[in-house]
Amino acid sequence: MSTNVFVSRPTTEVFDFLADARNLALWSSGVAFVDSAPVPPGVNAEYRYRYPGRRRPHRLVCAAFEPGRRIVFRGQRMWCPLGTQVPVYGFELAPHADGTLVRLSVTSSLRAALVLLAPVVAMAWRRDLPADARKFCDLLGGSRAPATPLHAPVSAPAVASAPEGPVRSTSAPSGFDFAH
Repeated sequence: MSTNVFVSRPTTEVFDFLADARNLALWSSGVAFVDSAPVPPGVNAEYRYRYPGRRRPHRLVCAAFEPGRRIVFRGQRMWCPLGTQVPVYGFELAPHADGTLVRLSVTSSLRAALVLLAPVVAMAWRRDLPADARKFCDLLGGSRAPATPLHAPVSAPAVASAPEGPVRSTSAPSGFDFAH
């Protein structure tokens, strides 16, 4: 599942925000918690995170890192009695007018009997990803709503107010320093 959102910030600032996986917990419904320990951004950067509904933390690893263009985080394979799943969160950025166009995507690789639940998993992401995109845009001060999803039209509920707590940026030299 993917959707696009426009953020009224330069591409470098948006990328620096996304490159710090600790920020995912501020807006993504697929990330319940990310350990607060700072991690230098880049390929193979590893975070400890908790997927919603899970009690123990898993690894979240940066699988692709192209400054200003693209970043991908791959979650650790998670087991349940029906099989396993591996969540992948991808972000592609493009400078656009007076801000940045961001394509947010989520892929869940399912194995064993979980494959039978693929339509349910897809339905949940079609519901949640547009709301996550609005939350992301609101958090970064974007004034425009996200574009319609690329794979299917979805009507999503209104987004709650911005989450409380610090907004982090990476230690990247060109990044925007969000208030801590």
